[in-house]
Amino acid sequence: MSSSEMPTASPAGLSAASEMALASLIQRVPLASSLATIFKENGFTLALVGGPVRDALLGRLGNDLDFTTSAPALESKKILQKWADNVWDTGIEFGTVAGIRGDTTVEVTTYRSDDYSRDSRKPQVHFGTSIEGDLSRRDFTVNSMALELTGEAPIFIDPFGGLVDLSKKILRTPGKPEDSFSDDPLRMLRAARFASQLNFEIAPEVLAAMKEMTDRLGIISAERIRDEITKLLMSDNPRLGITILVDTGLAAKVIPEIPQLRLEVDEHHHHKDVYEHSITVLEQAIALEDRLGGVNLVIRLAALLHDIGKPKTRALIPGGGVSFHHHEVVGARLAKSRLKALRFSGEIVDQVETLIALHLRFHGYGDGEWTDSAVRRYVRDAGPLLDHLHVLTRADCTTRNARKAARLAATYDGLEDRIAVLMEEEELSKIRPDLDGDEVMRLLNLKPGAMVGKALDFLLELRMEQGPLGKERATGLLQEWWAKQNE
Repeated sequence: MSSSEMPTASPAGLSAASEMALASLIQRVPLASSLATIFKENGFTLALVGGPVRDALLGRLGNDLDFTTSAPALESKKILQKWADNVWDTGIEFGTVAGIRGDTTVEVTTYRSDDYSRDSRKPQVHFGTSIEGDLSRRDFTVNSMALELTGEAPIFIDPFGGLVDLSKKILRTPGKPEDSFSDDPLRMLRAARFASQLNFEIAPEVLAAMKEMTDRLGIISAERIRDEITKLLMSDNPRLGITILVDTGLAAKVIPEIPQLRLEVDEHHHHKDVYEHSITVLEQAIALEDRLGGVNLVIRLAALLHDIGKPKTRALIPGGGVSFHHHEVVGARLAKSRLKALRFSGEIVDQVETLIALHLRFHGYGDGEWTDSAVRRYVRDAGPLLDHLHVLTRADCTTRNARKAARLAATYDGLEDRIAVLMEEEELSKIRPDLDGDEVMRLLNLKPGAMVGKALDFLLELRMEQGPLGKERATGLLQEWWAKQNE
């Protein structure tokens, strides 16, 4: 059932809607029945719950299924071992075990509810006795639906009107949003993320609570915040979620550099809205992701953060205008600091930092007058991120002037052509000095040390400036350089 085929939300049609939902779910989860049979034989309940129920109703069910059960975690593990190809603990202390059968992964969790004390970063887990209690403590009504599979017949359970909200494409909490967000403040970020993933609106009372409770995010670990931001960025419409985070004040708590891009527009110094520009660059980078093999977190982070150095480097120019000198350098440093604070991997941090630091390099290219040495340096500095840099640079053109945009695109086409030619001629991706360290030490009668490094740096500079030299010419130039060092 697609979202366009969802039943109307009228009370009179709710019973029929439930029947349609039940039929849709059963059709989409054949494996669930065999698992439920084993739980039932062991005296426990089992229900498909949460996101998979929602996604099945939207016609987008994947291969990851979530279940809730009356069985304690150790019993669930024993049962899964009879059914699954492989079983592992994902958080048995929290009541969750997981398994895989074929290409379907399942997680089974004992009825529970989590909540946070006022100042704790770790949730307190409470195991429950009923599915209704379990559903009441979930984040949103569209995730508070279940399909009970161990009765005489499957039963669709929807105590909070999730099906109606699904048909209206709206996010509400099962109870008061203030209580829900107090129990788990991360749900405020999840609201923005689900809005992006599902293209849903957030109910006014939920938005109001998000604005009022931003400080509550302070108890949530950086890792959980990072994971939500990542899921939001990897959605089909990250603009929506980012805008929600900025408008509610939540972004100021987790990535303050983003709302800071909404620079004031001085009546005498007009310039582009850097925030809007950054979101547009993100969207244009997403449109070019096929060049990178598909959805790519590094390019999305780099696109979103590429101009965060502008607020700190902003300067008004007498007579009108504004400048942001060296904002790429400052921005790279700020991005590194923020991503490290959010516990992104070192590899991701380094890659995003490099791309931001290099994102203006192209604009020194002018109308195509770069030397071969400049092209070599461009390729060397980008390294394995060259394709990412191509995408970011192209996405960074947001001018509405069609003629200017066409000229910039043509100029970058020319640069890529230059790179392709030199790649073929010189294997640019493998640029090395024409002599290695052992050869340098033998020729100059040196032992390993700083001078060997200086000699190799000299040879690499020659290689960048002049292209391949050959060992004979490189040897001669190295000896000339060495003679000058000893004058």
